[in-house]
Amino acid sequence: MKKPVLILTFILYTVTSFSQVQHINLSDVKVLQKKEDSLKHLMKDLFLDSLTAGRMRSDSLFIRTLVRSLQVKNSFYYPFDSLQGVSKLYAPDSTFRIFTWQLDYDGMYVRQRGAIQYNTPNGNLRLVPLRDYSEFADNAMDSIRNKDTWIGAVYYNIVETKYNGKNYYTLFGYDENSIRSNKKWIEVMTFDNKNMPVFGGAYFTFDKDSVKRDPRYRYSIEYKKDASTTLNYDPELQMILVDHLVSESEEPDNPWTLIPDGDYEGFKWVNGKWQHVDKVFDQKLKDGEFPMPDPIRDANGNNDEKKLQERTDQNKTKVKKGKE
Repeated sequence: MKKPVLILTFILYTVTSFSQVQHINLSDVKVLQKKEDSLKHLMKDLFLDSLTAGRMRSDSLFIRTLVRSLQVKNSFYYPFDSLQGVSKLYAPDSTFRIFTWQLDYDGMYVRQRGAIQYNTPNGNLRLVPLRDYSEFADNAMDSIRNKDTWIGAVYYNIVETKYNGKNYYTLFGYDENSIRSNKKWIEVMTFDNKNMPVFGGAYFTFDKDSVKRDPRYRYSIEYKKDASTTLNYDPELQMILVDHLVSESEEPDNPWTLIPDGDYEGFKWVNGKWQHVDKVFDQKLKDGEFPMPDPIRDANGNNDEKKLQERTDQNKTKVKKGKE
């Protein structure tokens, strides 16, 4: 019984991919396919080279090759499906897509790379690079940021919301923060009157909590390196689910000791803000009692590209409408 399902899935995937690339002329598709092969090799070297200098060189070459690839007319519609190690998220309204990846310098120092590609009417490239400013940010939670002061993350989901006629794009990202802890981020992105990205704002409120807190400009959790955590939007509940974390060694001030305790916090979109919900469920859940969002890393810590792009693949069918 599984074979017909697999065949149907392949057909739908092929049709979706074809519907995107049909906006690109055949000769340009061939150019992009060759560029994609080059990018795949560079990304492999970026991850596997044992020398920091070698990884940095591959990262630099990758950026230049990616820019040249995106300069091909209508490249916005080329999905780069076989390119592993890079998140390629399309906005639900197909107005842009965002590329993110990371560079590991020495196992203790990781920085993210990013770029936003706009869906332009004439198919020409408009690309905004993002600079990871994390190491210079004294307090990442208290400021609005731009392309040059971005708090870096590898994004694994994007949700679009609206309020008073304005679009808000909530990004969910992963950050291999340090040798002892990881982070996950929620970042609300908007665009200014010049259509440049604006990151953050007082979007995360805690007014309904018993203990009042000031609004945050973005939200994050930091936790033990090998812990599996939930921070993602649940479309059925129409809210963000966040694992409640506790210290496994009764050291709550040390984030590398924090692990999930089976309880959940959350955020609901209310009047243009993500309003904090202190306790999503009345009772703690045991493992398996709730459909957890799939982790984007496997047991060995490698990117699971299928899961990483699960959300954006749902949006790809919308991309073709931009030219119809």
